[in-house]
Amino acid sequence: MTRIVSYLIVAAVCLLPIAASAGEIDLFVAASMREVANDLSDSFAKKNSGVTFKKNYGASGALAKQIENGAPADIFISANLKWMDYAKEKHLADDKNIATFAYNSLVFAGRPGVKAANLNDVLKLEKIAIGSPKSVPAGEYAAEAFKKAGIEKQLEKKLVMAKDVRECLLYADRGEVDGAFVYKTDALQVAKTARILFTVPQEFYTRVTYPMALTVSGSKKVEAAAFFRYLQSAEAKTILAKHGFLVK
Repeated sequence: MTRIVSYLIVAAVCLLPIAASAGEIDLFVAASMREVANDLSDSFAKKNSGVTFKKNYGASGALAKQIENGAPADIFISANLKWMDYAKEKHLADDKNIATFAYNSLVFAGRPGVKAANLNDVLKLEKIAIGSPKSVPAGEYAAEAFKKAGIEKQLEKKLVMAKDVRECLLYADRGEVDGAFVYKTDALQVAKTARILFTVPQEFYTRVTYPMALTVSGSKKVEAAAFFRYLQSAEAKTILAKHGFLVK
């Protein structure tokens, strides 16, 4: 009887790591990464039975503020360095678990028939959508480009602010604006009627960088840490490239 009990105890101990690895992972991800994040989480879940995901997509600034206000988050993926730095300063992100996830580029998208081949051509249009620069990185990148191109003041009354980059693209799709400054990946994969009219030259804005981090609480969760490692794997990079993101 004693031997049987011993076997049961050993068996229970062996099962502990499996039980600990199964659980829910809370993802807070920049809106422009919705599709690729869905693919990555699905791929991981298929190989890790019992792991589920709760996903919150939105403007990077809004996500960072939500985490600061106590929203449960295990992994935060921002569309720029600014909001990751904010998370670090507020001690929300684990300093030991921060990495560059991917890169993107800024484009101007509009419906067929809109004539705009460069930043100066945008001045001839009536309504231009950008994400609100205060919380939406795509809008911040666009504002930086306007300033460097010397057209910031001339565009002030033409701008329509959106809550995130996807809403920005939606305005262009519906024809509610002449065009929108969005990420290349959004324009290629999500746009219904809008098309890329031109790519904003890289010299006009800081490179679109997506940093990712385990939050302080997420770093204590085995399943969250495992997914964070997976996001840095060769398989994850292949999926990112498939969606049009750059990984170098």
